[in-house]
Amino acid sequence: MRPGNSKKTIAIFDKFGIDYAITVASAHRTPGRVIEVIEEAHKNNVKVFIAVAGLAAHLPGVVAAHTMKPVIGVPVNAQLDGNDSLLSIVQMPPGIPVAFVGIGRGDNAGILAIQIMAANNKEMEAKLAFYRKELAAKVEKDALSLLE
Repeated sequence: MRPGNSKKTIAIFDKFGIDYAITVASAHRTPGRVIEVIEEAHKNNVKVFIAVAGLAAHLPGVVAAHTMKPVIGVPVNAQLDGNDSLLSIVQMPPGIPVAFVGIGRGDNAGILAIQIMAANNKEMEAKLAFYRKELAAKVEKDALSLLE
């Protein structure tokens, strides 16, 4: 796990007031721990999993194989500019999908998770709408700064 990607996701969840749990596990080096983490998350009524992975990037797929909940994979730049990780996450076999975001985009993984949870939550949907307005305002401010 790359701390920077996790920090981006945490910042988004904190901004939106989302409860979350975070841990480190490896699909290859601690496969039993991965299963334990998934089982514990199910007991705690998790809504979405976010799995940050590099190199072979099997963690998102392993998580997806053990849950019916949505899984978002975040590829990281461990080698090959992160393209190896991206392709590993994108190329899931039929029937075990993993959503994915761009290389190193833990922030977008957080937003996507919130969008999934907002499907049945009007309050969260309103927070997302406000967030988008903030993003638009920042772009407008940046555009105006070019004229100064």
